[in-house]
Amino acid sequence: MVGPSRFMTVLSCFELGIVDALRDRPGLTATELGDTVGAKPDAVQQLLHLLVKEGFVARDEELGTYRLDALAGVAESDLRRALAYMNMIKVVALRQLFYLTESTRTGTIVGLKELYGVDEGTLYGAVADHADLRDAWANLMNTVTANIDPWFFANVDIPAGAKVLDLAGNTGLGAIHTYRHKASPGLHVTTFDLPEKENEALENFRTHGVAEHCSFIGGDVFDGVPEGFDIVLIKHFLDMFDKDDVFRILKGVNASLEVGGQVNIMVPVYPEDITDTDNYNVDFFPAFFIGCAMGQGGPQQLSVYQSWLEECGFKVTKAVTKAPSEIPPDVIPVQAILSATKVA
Repeated sequence: MVGPSRFMTVLSCFELGIVDALRDRPGLTATELGDTVGAKPDAVQQLLHLLVKEGFVARDEELGTYRLDALAGVAESDLRRALAYMNMIKVVALRQLFYLTESTRTGTIVGLKELYGVDEGTLYGAVADHADLRDAWANLMNTVTANIDPWFFANVDIPAGAKVLDLAGNTGLGAIHTYRHKASPGLHVTTFDLPEKENEALENFRTHGVAEHCSFIGGDVFDGVPEGFDIVLIKHFLDMFDKDDVFRILKGVNASLEVGGQVNIMVPVYPEDITDTDNYNVDFFPAFFIGCAMGQGGPQQLSVYQSWLEECGFKVTKAVTKAPSEIPPDVIPVQAILSATKVA
């Protein structure tokens, strides 16, 4: 019951500048903090009660002053990453999840309609027209992609000179990472996504110096997958859909490949034991996808994705989940890689 209030109390202390003020000048009173951040000292003291309770901030009862406690030991890079997640949850999730029940019943993102006037569509369309959604979501997703891609490419095989299709590759960041991590003579990577993303993708290719090695094809995956590629990459995409649409995507990829063609998939996964209390994917993703992003979808267990690939005409050659010890404690998704080959 108190999750949202705890979340916003902590985040507000960062947004107000209270944490930064205490980092710059340890030993401030609530009055001094209020003057610094432009808030009543009474309100500052009320917010800090939770941070003192949790050991994030310490209070000298005799002097009435505050200093950072556990937060003083958090590295700047870790703090930025955690705050990016928290800002995304605030802007993209908290408000829209007020309408989770209605979104579940209708299969639409009711919160986007009520708050932004988006009658139809998904978060991924709404970010194009609403800067607050785009800034909160896209900045985090680019950071997530940059952090997880080295692990992904270290675990997939892309032969020299291969023709690679990055399915639903957005504005080309995945294609850029593919070429940089797996560069070889003749390697060419094509981003496949909606036509309106072409100009930004091509500009990204030019900016990163890979325009000769990367290209863009506009289209909708549900209308067909381009042919003529050796390998198809599907990253951060399958979990957006329910089973019937996942099958449409996988069968479309299968139809586009020659026998022996390969697909490499990266998706967040649920633990095989859904009661695992150390994994927070179940806590976050069902509500996020149904109430905030798509009106459907959500991750599956790794074994489920394996069986779905086999049903769609593939032989799974690799299935690996990122080790918990390699995942920072503030990062929610537990990612997995599935590699599979088209069989006759």
